[in-house]
Amino acid sequence: MLATDPTVVLRIPVRNPTRSLFTSTTTCCFDSRGTRSRPRFSVGPTLSLNSIKMQLLRRTGCFNSPRLKVEAEIGGEDLFNAAATDKRTPNHLVIMVNGITGSASDWRYAAEQFVKRLPDKVIVHRSECNSSRLTFDGVDTMGERLAEEVLSVARRWPEVQKISFVAHSLGGLVARYAIGRLYDNSSKLEHVGTTRNCFNEEKTDYSTQCLKQSYEAKIAGLEAMNFITFATPHLGSRGNKQLPLLCGLPFLERRASQTAHLVAGRSGKHLFLMDNDGGKPPLLLRMVDDSDDLKFMSALHAFKRRVAYANANYDQMVGWRTSSIRRQHELPKSNLIVNDEKYPHIVYVEGDNTNGIYNTESSNVGGQTADLEEKMIRGLTKVSWERVDVSFHTSKQRYVAHSTIQVKTYWLNSDGADVVYHMIDNFHL
Repeated sequence: MLATDPTVVLRIPVRNPTRSLFTSTTTCCFDSRGTRSRPRFSVGPTLSLNSIKMQLLRRTGCFNSPRLKVEAEIGGEDLFNAAATDKRTPNHLVIMVNGITGSASDWRYAAEQFVKRLPDKVIVHRSECNSSRLTFDGVDTMGERLAEEVLSVARRWPEVQKISFVAHSLGGLVARYAIGRLYDNSSKLEHVGTTRNCFNEEKTDYSTQCLKQSYEAKIAGLEAMNFITFATPHLGSRGNKQLPLLCGLPFLERRASQTAHLVAGRSGKHLFLMDNDGGKPPLLLRMVDDSDDLKFMSALHAFKRRVAYANANYDQMVGWRTSSIRRQHELPKSNLIVNDEKYPHIVYVEGDNTNGIYNTESSNVGGQTADLEEKMIRGLTKVSWERVDVSFHTSKQRYVAHSTIQVKTYWLNSDGADVVYHMIDNFHL
């Protein structure tokens, strides 16, 4: 529940560069029955200090409760509870990333639930840099754009100390690329031992034995907490039934691999592992290991937890194996699936049982027996994952499961609300 006077503020980007010096504010008011009244618009100068922004926001808008205020600003959409920031600014930044042909609005419902349930804990940023046809530019290009956007948001909120990512579909691959770019393993010197033991009387200085160098992995300079994906094709779409729309027919799957770039550009090549930039292995295969300048797996390991939500059925875009990072024989059997009363569409949860052990051995598999999918599974499972399987088998919205799992549009995908609640209720703060 929201606190008293539950004001929610949403920053959305100004697309017209000629108006970059101004902030447009749209105030949408709702009465106690949830009926929306006529919105009001105003324009004023953009202020750089967060505290001044807060004061201006509190003095504008409707006086009905609850009220939703939308503030336009360059660089994406920030959603936070303005009333809760009277006492303190939330210290946890949640980056939400859309999938192919999507936009920031795809995560609107989930972002609002985050702020309502954790009003004084999180600032939710819905990424805007990769939307619509921009999602055809390739995982690497989109990942670079996302990394720049995240750095910009982090600078906008200097009080933030922690960061988490929540991504849908292709956005999960983009987020994995971006964190490889944002990874920072900075070193620092720490004092160890007591003052009496450390003090060198002869040199009147601290002995070098009393100092140790420690390394602290961060993402965009922030403590990495949750990396969560929804229906993300972690293993690509090339394997059998990894694109369920093709019904598992081999000749259709071969044809899709050959023509994916005609439909989805470079992103299609990446998804079907058909890219060969400069003679390098496919990008998704390279992303299950560290390279000289992109520490993909070290970045994943930096997070306190990694979670893969996957549709067990009815997802026509992303197969169960690729979204849950499993081999076929590792998928839960139907007789093991038990419904959860609180979360009716969460049918199976496989917790983290590896104690956070990170296997730094190379993911390259010797010999010719291991195919690309096996190599990617072995690489990605060098870190631990929580797997949450979802089924909309009894839902009328099951045929749009790929969108329902994230509640892309509430009136069409509302049955996925319990999946969103499950994510928030288990979120590490």
